Amino acid sequence: MKTLRTPDERFADLPGYDFEPHYTDIPDGEGGSLRVHYIDEGPPDADPVLLLHGEPSWAYLYRHMIRPLADAGHRVVVPDQVGFGRSDKPAEQSDYSYARHVTWMSSLVFDALDLSEITFFGQDWGGLIGLRLVTAQPERFARVAVSNTGLPTGDRSPSDAFMAWQKFSQTSPVFPIGDIVNGGCLADLEPAVVAAYNAPFPDDSYKSGARIWPSFVCTSPDDPEAQPNREAWGVLQQFDKPFLCCFSDQDPVTAGADKPFRHVVPGAQDQAHVTIEGAAHFLQEDKGPELAQVLIDFIDAN
Repeated sequence: MKTLRTPDERFADLPGYDFEPHYTDIPDGEGGSLRVHYIDEGPPDADPVLLLHGEPSWAYLYRHMIRPLADAGHRVVVPDQVGFGRSDKPAEQSDYSYARHVTWMSSLVFDALDLSEITFFGQDWGGLIGLRLVTAQPERFARVAVSNTGLPTGDRSPSDAFMAWQKFSQTSPVFPIGDIVNGGCLADLEPAVVAAYNAPFPDDSYKSGARIWPSFVCTSPDDPEAQPNREAWGVLQQFDKPFLCCFSDQDPVTAGADKPFRHVVPGAQDQAHVTIEGAAHFLQEDKGPELAQVLIDFIDAN
């Protein structure tokens, strides 16, 4: 598998981002290895809070949340998914799949880092992948929080907004990562922040993972990962540990996707579910400190 590695100088002096990088190697699935980056802040012996990003962002998305969580006494682990951020980027779109992303992140979280007593938070693809980790090894997780995400099986029609986004990702001649993130925020980002989202991608050759990822969302019942996601829902139907929904109020792509979690997951019953007001899809940008406090309160209450 041919991989690309973004030069370190691309990550110098990014606004609001001064976290020490950590790296480990995981199997690439073809007999080689991939270097994966993660942030690891806060007391190293504390129970971990695992924050997973989605499309087309990277760990930079959580910069407003890491310090508050660490200051509250939590170990905060924020990986870059393979193909994003400071992690290695397989060069061909065919190198990626939903199943491989699950395997890659499992290799990091379970094998390399051996995390347990995890508080998991996932947004966008962070939820689609992270919930597969939760349902594969639920004994490792103490509690779960999700936002602006889902676990689609293709049995329900996706929103028009999502279908338009999926089509754009596959057909647009230009794929401007920073502008895409900016478009998913309620308030316009500063140009330097937009540039920080572009930093992992010196040119289009680095964007294979970002380009192909939206096409892996299950939009029909016979998609390759539709059945594994159904099986994951089966596990969630028995998941009685605390489960919190904290979706934002202005995300057209995932509006209403919290309802299945609230209705189906036993651990979601009697939780103080939150709607983050004044936030769009990337609520970590629009309301990061507020979202961090929601997670702190969730952990304290459970």
